[in-house]
Amino acid sequence: MTQPFSSLLPMAFIGGGNMAQALISGWSKQGVPAAHIHVVEPLADTRQRLERSMGIHCHENADSLPHDIRLVVWAIKPQVFKDVACGLKDRLTHALHVSVAAGVRSDSMARWLNSARVVRAMPNTPALIGLGQTGLFARDAVLPQEREQIQQLMQAIGQTVWVDNEALLDAVTAVSGSGPAYVFFFIEAMVNAGVRMGLSAEQAHQLAVGTFVGASELARSSTESLAVLRDKVTSKGGTTHAAISHMQSDDLAGLIDQALQAAQQRAIELGDGLDRR
Repeated sequence: MTQPFSSLLPMAFIGGGNMAQALISGWSKQGVPAAHIHVVEPLADTRQRLERSMGIHCHENADSLPHDIRLVVWAIKPQVFKDVACGLKDRLTHALHVSVAAGVRSDSMARWLNSARVVRAMPNTPALIGLGQTGLFARDAVLPQEREQIQQLMQAIGQTVWVDNEALLDAVTAVSGSGPAYVFFFIEAMVNAGVRMGLSAEQAHQLAVGTFVGASELARSSTESLAVLRDKVTSKGGTTHAAISHMQSDDLAGLIDQALQAAQQRAIELGDGLDRR
């Protein structure tokens, strides 16, 4: 077992959906023993699948959880968070709490759980293949060594970014939390354009997806700025210049900025609504 995580064991997941499964899989690879992982999941099919594939302990409800749980990962719908948290707070008095529930602010969590030892995590769906981006915020009651442990655990599903101001998680949501959908939208548009130009759907899909994968990896590995990388592909008077000029004339960058601001504002509104519950 990886020594740094021993103080967080045993751990419990409240909810056994896709994100919980991605975390469990990643953490198991880091050395967290399956015998120390518990999942509360109301769906029998999901419980059976988790027990069969991962060898962890699954519970229909929290009544059968051990009383010495050290880490609780909240992976449930934001709308039910309050009711579930209030019902479990007396059983989880000594636990560190990590929430991947979008929009549930730490003040509300601390109030509902009667504990200030709360970390908010905002992962995105590429976490399912170990390529996620996760924004993290910890309340002051979380110890430095606990922050380090959570960072190591979350890095099992990709990269992490800590923010000191919880409000910045709304920006994280706008950029990376919702970001995969923007990428899929752009790829879809490129595929459709390719098909209209005469390529088969399979050809256009391969070219568009492969281009995003290759360009993203080049951006990740290069020491040059995005602007320089773009300029290297854009010869004046060439095909790329024609495309980029068209995007600029329609202020595509401005539209993207407005779209992300709309996502950020919606995240704020959702958080406000949950705070009033």
